[in-house]
Amino acid sequence: MITGNESRPSVRVVPGENAKKIMEKDEKYIATTTKASPAVVKEAKGIVFEDVDGNIFFDFTSGVGVVNVGHSNPKVVKAIQEQAEKFLHFAGTDFYYELQAELARKLIETTPGDFEKKVYFGNSGAEAVEAAIKMARWSTKRKFFISFLGAFHGRTMGALALTASKTVHKQRFFPWMPGVVHVPYPNPYRNPFGIDGYEEPDELVNAVINYMEFLFKHAVPSDEVAAIFSEPIQGEGGYIVPPKNFFKELLKLAEEHGILLVDDEIQAGFGRTGKMWAIEHFGIIPHVITTAKAISSGIPLSACIYPAKNDFGVKGAHSTTFGGNPLACAASLATLEELQNGLIENAAKQGEILRKRLDEMVEKYEIVGDARGIGLMQAIEIVKSKESKEMNPKVRDGIVDTAFKKGLLLLGCGESSIRFIPPLCINEEQVNSAMDVLEEAIKEAGQQ
Repeated sequence: MITGNESRPSVRVVPGENAKKIMEKDEKYIATTTKASPAVVKEAKGIVFEDVDGNIFFDFTSGVGVVNVGHSNPKVVKAIQEQAEKFLHFAGTDFYYELQAELARKLIETTPGDFEKKVYFGNSGAEAVEAAIKMARWSTKRKFFISFLGAFHGRTMGALALTASKTVHKQRFFPWMPGVVHVPYPNPYRNPFGIDGYEEPDELVNAVINYMEFLFKHAVPSDEVAAIFSEPIQGEGGYIVPPKNFFKELLKLAEEHGILLVDDEIQAGFGRTGKMWAIEHFGIIPHVITTAKAISSGIPLSACIYPAKNDFGVKGAHSTTFGGNPLACAASLATLEELQNGLIENAAKQGEILRKRLDEMVEKYEIVGDARGIGLMQAIEIVKSKESKEMNPKVRDGIVDTAFKKGLLLLGCGESSIRFIPPLCINEEQVNSAMDVLEEAIKEAGQQ
């Protein structure tokens, strides 16, 4: 039985016979989605999971950014069990229970900005984004939105319109929601302006802001733009960290034109970066925050936190059946407590160790072109050479596959990057053990 404190993975052969049987059944009956590795979990605790064939892995995906407080966190499990004995569901959008109101109050307390706020609870990140879209349109009476190239905000038809990380998300689905215009994101490593954003961050930020101002003059009237959506660190787009002053300039532009700035923290929030909200690293107060994933440690829940003055003015303009489910609210309250009990600080501490190892790999290996991120939200970009910066997705995929066979579960992001998002309960020994496995995989895959 695993404890979650294991110091290293232990793998014989993957996928094993039991895993293959389950995978065959899955492929027959489950819709095609985004399966990335032949990981077939039996039990998971902390950062560790055991598969159905007895192999022990380190999970550096956190269930895709969900289990920030660790798999099967005891306090979260206990909160769910205790609530399940009371009631499982009572339609919190139509009736009342204290758990939902208390969670909303606590979420508001954690967000930047001393102004009256309200919370809309949904079930997924895409639902939080859809709520933000509808709230912005309803309250401002404006019709257009700005989003960024490389952004990922979800796959439902409104969120999909904002998304621009991979064309596969949009193929065969047009028309999605009209009214969205995309602009370049200030990616320091590679951007359409040809600017080295590490050497000249201000020039890169100015290029993006000037582009947006040009857009307002010639293509989209700014007084008809309801909101600008942005991730504080682009997730699916490659874990792109913008220059430090980007959001100050973006907020300034938004407020000059009366536009809401929506901070999409669905992947970056809930302590992932060593602060409760990733936007705190950039020193601004966004108007709106959307969050999901880690909010309730695996029970479906999301939240859109927005100014009370922008609330829907009539009943029924927007609602849901399952949003704010009592089990999810109980899990979320326990998750918040665990994060505020040292895990956020641990994310910052272990993130420094992780970054040191990743920077060393940039120095040692020609195919590791860039390392970036904050806290325990980091990535490396795999290239054919440092000079060309040409993306190398084939080798990237080889590294992910090789690492899995050695017991380290990873996910790609962007076209050629690998993300590292372990649960925040990870310790230094586990970080270094995982990085040893990664380095082995880089050596082996780079020679193929």
